[in-house]
Amino acid sequence: MPGAPSDDLAPMTSPAPSALPSSGDHIAFYRFVAVPDVDAAVVRVRELCAAREGLTGSVLIASEGVNGMLAGAPEQVDAFLAAASADAVTRALFDGIVTKRTAFTRPPFRRMMVKAKREIVPLGVDGLDMPNRMQDVRATDVAPQRWRELVRRDDVVVLDNRNSFEFGVGHFEGAIDPGVENFRDFADYVEAHAPAWRESGTKVAMYCTGGIRCEKSSPWMQDLGLEVFQLQGGILNYFAQMPDADVDWRGECFVFDERVSLDTHLRESGMNTTDVDEPRPSE
Repeated sequence: MPGAPSDDLAPMTSPAPSALPSSGDHIAFYRFVAVPDVDAAVVRVRELCAAREGLTGSVLIASEGVNGMLAGAPEQVDAFLAAASADAVTRALFDGIVTKRTAFTRPPFRRMMVKAKREIVPLGVDGLDMPNRMQDVRATDVAPQRWRELVRRDDVVVLDNRNSFEFGVGHFEGAIDPGVENFRDFADYVEAHAPAWRESGTKVAMYCTGGIRCEKSSPWMQDLGLEVFQLQGGILNYFAQMPDADVDWRGECFVFDERVSLDTHLRESGMNTTDVDEPRPSE
């Protein structure tokens, strides 16, 4: 049935190791948009990826949008974006999509995977129609230049919208670790603290790696009566826009690929990741 994702669609096959570029561009992207036929979109994205030699990564598609990471030679990455933006099946997903681009000096992924999912990032809250809540999401955006001033206010609590492992790798100074193992647990933490935040008039400023978890959370948190702000584009955008990001940031930023983490200048950590089986977009 169109619109009903099939989670068991087989992933794409892995390219030969010799076909993987030793350096190139890594892009991360997501978009909340209605997808009328998820399975058709998955098939077409697979075809467009397969047509670009050496392209690897992970792309998740659901009825609420797309969430993905791709790596390859710059011309192959650009060719995919151009083709996906023009294609009738995938245009709504990719035309004008914002990507976060960084360079890599070793392959971030071992294969190419495109899958259908029920959510592109699972908050675990029923009835949240993200494609129709994007106006509410944009109202909470705070540009990196304003973020520094916002999080230093006495009436603001700074909430890390990631799991505890990611927080341990690095975080904004003064941020709270909700102590969750995955994104589905985040809602329980917010619900437990929302009454006290409302009563005290405390505003919530939250951040995540690339922005998707905050965008998924913010309209739901507004429905709880909270005044919410989110870091526009997430940590990676903050690093890209703020040359002195290390003034506010402690440690590095965990990323969902074999680079493991990046410093505030978006440089690879160089850590060994031989135990990483299947890097995928943030969930």
